[in-house]
Amino acid sequence: MIQPVKTDLYAAKAPLEWAVVGNGILFTAQIPIGADGAVVEGGIEAQTRQTLDNLQHTLESAGAGMQQLTQVLIYVTQREDLATVNRIYAEYVTAPYPNRAAIIVSGFAREEMLVEMVAYAAVSEIL
Repeated sequence: MIQPVKTDLYAAKAPLEWAVVGNGILFTAQIPIGADGAVVEGGIEAQTRQTLDNLQHTLESAGAGMQQLTQVLIYVTQREDLATVNRIYAEYVTAPYPNRAAIIVSGFAREEMLVEMVAYAAVSEIL
């Protein structure tokens, strides 16, 4: 059985939850959208920060933090953006680091998106 995580993120129109917990594992996919549901402007730096802010908020909503991350999958549309993503990621995630992968993709469902992150975290219970 899974439990949805209640967040203050923009309510998606698609049939999805921003995060769910099952068997003590939080599953989430985060994108660079603001409170209005629009993809933030400002390029890869602004989009990476927004995505990580959304991830951090989601973890906190589940009673956890960035230190509970076990794996992060980072998807970007441009290989050259990985240096920027890595720099900003290091501001949010500290050692011991979660397992991680970076994947270059041709695009996302929302054309203006440059980054998306899928993350898993060990959580004890949902608040």
